[in-house]
Amino acid sequence: MRVLRRIALVLAAVVAVLLVPGVGATVSALATFRALNAPGPQRAAPATPPVPHDPAKPTAVVVVGNAGAVVSDTLAPYEILAATGRFNVYTVAPDRTPKPLTGGLDLVPDLSFTDLAARLGGAAPDLVVVPAMPDTGEASNGPVTQWLREQAARGTQLLSVCNGAGVLASAGLLDGRPATAHWLKLETYASDYPAVQWQRGKRYVDDGKVVTTAGILSGIDGTLHLVERMAGAGVAADAAKAIGWRHYGTPVPVTTPAAMPDAVAIVNAGFRWNPAEIGVLVPEGAGEIELASVFDTQGQSLSSRTLAVTADGGPVRSRHGLTFVPRSSLADAAPDLDRLLVPGATRGVATPPGGPAPEYVHDRPGFAYDVAVGGLARDTDVATARWTAKALELPTEDVVFDGPAWPWWPTAVPVVLVLLGVVGVVFVVRRRRRVE
Repeated sequence: MRVLRRIALVLAAVVAVLLVPGVGATVSALATFRALNAPGPQRAAPATPPVPHDPAKPTAVVVVGNAGAVVSDTLAPYEILAATGRFNVYTVAPDRTPKPLTGGLDLVPDLSFTDLAARLGGAAPDLVVVPAMPDTGEASNGPVTQWLREQAARGTQLLSVCNGAGVLASAGLLDGRPATAHWLKLETYASDYPAVQWQRGKRYVDDGKVVTTAGILSGIDGTLHLVERMAGAGVAADAAKAIGWRHYGTPVPVTTPAAMPDAVAIVNAGFRWNPAEIGVLVPEGAGEIELASVFDTQGQSLSSRTLAVTADGGPVRSRHGLTFVPRSSLADAAPDLDRLLVPGATRGVATPPGGPAPEYVHDRPGFAYDVAVGGLARDTDVATARWTAKALELPTEDVVFDGPAWPWWPTAVPVVLVLLGVVGVVFVVRRRRRVE
């Protein structure tokens, strides 16, 4: 009995020491992930110019669910396809209300499913791009999975980006097929969807009418692969050059599947209890990949929260005609922001008194994500930037990692809490012994 009592006391002491940091980390991590996919206020879609359609061109669409999608999965394939000039390219959704992309960039889809059917005269699109969606496998994603089944039955080419493979798998469209997904989800998907032949160590998997890609920026390789197949290698090479992607036609390493994120991601998600509030000014005419590189670099880092703003709080259009609605005007948001990031080539932004000075993310040459991740290393720390590149599946030979080595202050939080817990337990034990 004495041994059992001693063991129980030791276990109680361990629980007491770990309780506060454990609960704090759990609450913080849940809040961090909720913020990534948090919807904006309900708004009607603003009036937008009609999207042109050339019946002589094939039609490619990027589908977004009612709960939104991952920003890079959505915008990178869109810009590649639009840059070729060889496709009618649209974003589509069950309806045209604004949809949240990760990080809080709200997209107004070009067309609803009904609008698209009318635009194509009842025909199916030639290509459907499926990004990762936060409600994969849930009833709320039912309109998307049902629509995908209908397009697949009519012979549409499907391309999933990252965990968009989970959307296809939940629709039953990968059963019996080889497929891949983000390295952090592969083992989970292998358990959840055992009828799929999940492939590891591949940037993309081509199974004819279905192409699936690995982690986030692997979608660039998969999209260029399909552009090559549908429009020719020269068109794909030109599209890669237009976006600054130097890896077209060369092997790119793929991250080994893992069940857990890196330690720095756990520290950032669990112990940055006061994350930086970063405004991202969405300028008129910005490149879609430039926008995605800022929102996704900050989001995947788990070190900050982003807020999409425009100069006057009104909608803006991107380089290839997408419409975004901000969640605030710059004047209203500025007093609460720690930093203000400006994507693309825009310069000379005037900020309200008391607001942070603008930081021009793409102030040096290079692929948009290389520059954004290098900036994260300088302004946050190298370990966080390396984790972010890994999460994005971004090749790092062109990224400059120059900054603090590690997020020391967030790391100190659990250490201090554990030490305080140990002191508290020792104090209680000594008092108990004195009483006895």
